[in-house]
Amino acid sequence: MTAHRTRHDDYVGIELDERAVRVLAHPLRSRILGRLRLHGPATSTELATALSTNTGATSYHLRALEGVGLVADTGEGVGKRRLWRASTDFHSWTNSAFAGDEDARTALGWLQRDYVRQFASRAEHWLDTQESWPAEWIDAVGLSDTILVMTPEQAVALKEELDAVFSRFRTLGAGDPRARRVQVAVHSSPIDGEAPPVSPGSRGKAEGADADTSAEH
Repeated sequence: MTAHRTRHDDYVGIELDERAVRVLAHPLRSRILGRLRLHGPATSTELATALSTNTGATSYHLRALEGVGLVADTGEGVGKRRLWRASTDFHSWTNSAFAGDEDARTALGWLQRDYVRQFASRAEHWLDTQESWPAEWIDAVGLSDTILVMTPEQAVALKEELDAVFSRFRTLGAGDPRARRVQVAVHSSPIDGEAPPVSPGSRGKAEGADADTSAEH
């Protein structure tokens, strides 16, 4: 399996192959990628300061991420101070593609749980700090959940429709001084205890967060 680029309008992504999943499934690498996507290009020294580690560690992990196409040298650094950027805006994967690779499935399991932990951390940070925001923002964002009854095919259709909505709103507020970046996390999972029969050839696709699910997400 080979990692390949995808594009949603001007939003560029990469589908992870088994090697990329194993490389990314590391606490510091996940945070480095998320930091670059959220805050833009940085040197290994700047990343080390932001992520409370040392430059040797960030340099090592940046090279590992570069090896699977997740980060790149901008070529704009001075001397030995290389300036790194995220190569894409998001990444995705197809769960069933790793069915026969135990190491990749273990790495993917860790990565997904890491993203859940990062989401929970960001959500709690908002709850801790929301009182310092204007009421119009406090009322506009927050938590919600909905119970739906659907087939796997309908779940795919729902995801595609949500992706289209996100695409429309991605840069809608650009240029407005009141606009702020807002993270919308979507997590769908069955709540019924018994799994239905598996349909032949069924595939499940999930997108990884961009990130600070990236990192701090």
